[in-house]
Amino acid sequence: MKYVITGSTGHISKPITKALVSAGHEVTVITSKHDREQEIESLGAKAAVGLITDPAFLAKAFNGAHAVYTMVPPIYDVQDWKAYIGQIGKNYADAIRANKIKYVVNLSSIGAHLPDGAGPVSGLHRAEEALNGLADTNIIHLRPAYFYYNLFNMTALIKNMGIMGNNFSMHDKTFQIVHPSDIAAVAIDELLTLNFTGHNVQYIASDEVSTDDIASAIGMAIDKPDLKWVEFTDDQATQGAVQAGLPKELAENYTAMGHSLKTGKLGEDYWKHRPAKLGKVKLADFAKMFAAAYNNEAELVAH
Repeated sequence: MKYVITGSTGHISKPITKALVSAGHEVTVITSKHDREQEIESLGAKAAVGLITDPAFLAKAFNGAHAVYTMVPPIYDVQDWKAYIGQIGKNYADAIRANKIKYVVNLSSIGAHLPDGAGPVSGLHRAEEALNGLADTNIIHLRPAYFYYNLFNMTALIKNMGIMGNNFSMHDKTFQIVHPSDIAAVAIDELLTLNFTGHNVQYIASDEVSTDDIASAIGMAIDKPDLKWVEFTDDQATQGAVQAGLPKELAENYTAMGHSLKTGKLGEDYWKHRPAKLGKVKLADFAKMFAAAYNNEAELVAH
């Protein structure tokens, strides 16, 4: 079978590509960078170099595919982030429709049931809606939880202020968190079996913890046993992100997402459709990864 994978050689797309190639399938990987061609080809896949903002390129790249894996790569220089994400979803839908592709595994996010108020996740709601307009295509939207890797962004906060934190906190074990390898495992299974029909949603989490648990586990791993999670105001979160170099548009979107986490809105649908099985990478496992990166700035940058 022929598969098209978006997301280049990212933390999720690369293992998907390796698994599909290993299973004997023909795989094309979309990338925006020519310098990724050699790496993609070394995996046994074909590189299609172009922009996902270009509908004509996508229509050509998707030609002949039996199934595609879609995701919206992060971008930091847009005026309206949610609109951009929604437009990429529409571009994918148009290319899928033009090529009469029957199966789509789409990377979305926990909280994508919310049309508004969840920052970039509400953009993914728009992308899901665009794809759901494909009446004759079987689609599964993967909705992973908060990424462990987001915690790497708190390294400077820990080193400079001795705390972790954001504009949300959860003191019971209702904070869902996920490792990319666990997302990739679910995506690989869905792509290899293609046993889904209609339009579906699958939530993915590696662990369910509290933010206090996160600070405690990471504190112990980096020899700061008194490390605490501190909740900031929305204004503090936005200002801190801007001071760290994020454009105001992105900072405000991240703050909206955090606020939605705090109120419980972001995770409300997760509990209605909680996955029967959690992933393999638990908080204790990630704390070791965090400690290794925390003590090695070069490795941290690589994440």
